Amino acid sequence: MDYVFIQLLNGLSFSLLLFFAAAGLSITFGLLNLANLAHGGFYMIGVYIALTVLAATKNFWLALVIAPVLVAGLGALMELGFLRKLYRRDHLDQVLLTLGFAYLIWDLANWIWGGDPYLLPPPAGLDSSIKIANISYPVYRLGVLSAGILLATTLLWVEARTRIGAIIRAGVSDPDMLRAMGVNVSLVFTLTFCFGAALAGLGGVVGAPIIGLYRDVDFEVLMLATVVVVVGGLGSLRGTLASCLLVGILDSLGKVYFPDFSLVSIYIVMVVVLLVRPSGLFGLQRSHITGH
Repeated sequence: MDYVFIQLLNGLSFSLLLFFAAAGLSITFGLLNLANLAHGGFYMIGVYIALTVLAATKNFWLALVIAPVLVAGLGALMELGFLRKLYRRDHLDQVLLTLGFAYLIWDLANWIWGGDPYLLPPPAGLDSSIKIANISYPVYRLGVLSAGILLATTLLWVEARTRIGAIIRAGVSDPDMLRAMGVNVSLVFTLTFCFGAALAGLGGVVGAPIIGLYRDVDFEVLMLATVVVVVGGLGSLRGTLASCLLVGILDSLGKVYFPDFSLVSIYIVMVVVLLVRPSGLFGLQRSHITGH
């Protein structure tokens, strides 16, 4: 029973780590109705920036702050220069362009930093272990679990209880009406996209001490985040959180008890959920964004 409890704890920590990466995609894909396949690239670039800052300063917390900010800047350049023109276009155009950016980011990252795998060290104070159920357990994983709960609670509160969340929801439902009320919808969409990119970069830094950095980590993260967002329901952070818990625990337990079928089981869950609820667990059918 102790071993099963530890695996469930691993699943919970991985679930909340996955939420860091998937929340940004849920915001851009679900709320902005923008299919951004470069989201995994934002995750990877965040880790590389953190690696560079950590090598120069030996300060993990500084890297945790700088990396998301710089990734958000990259997101701003991409949204202002290219993606803004595609909000009125079909998803296929968005997919083709952002997939091109994904490969471009991958090539540039490997050219600048190389393709060697890295594992960022946990920060001081979280680099030890404690005894849980007579098993030594990393404190950093518990830190990720706590930070993930804090992030999820904050995002859900902002979405449901604040003026910012109301403006974003209104901008998605009826941008023309929001514009008529004097709100700069274009700026709202740009800032929202930047925030989603920053969350991906933050997820990369937080996840690097656990899953590390290696070739194709961006596409693997994108794959998992996409499954999570689709299963949870487009535009629903609550659904994204529930889906992260489902997928994360299933993935962790599957790798231990059914290692040959752990990846397949995630897709089986996605298929079953979409057959029962085509809009996802908490997703709502809504019309296409009219653009800005």
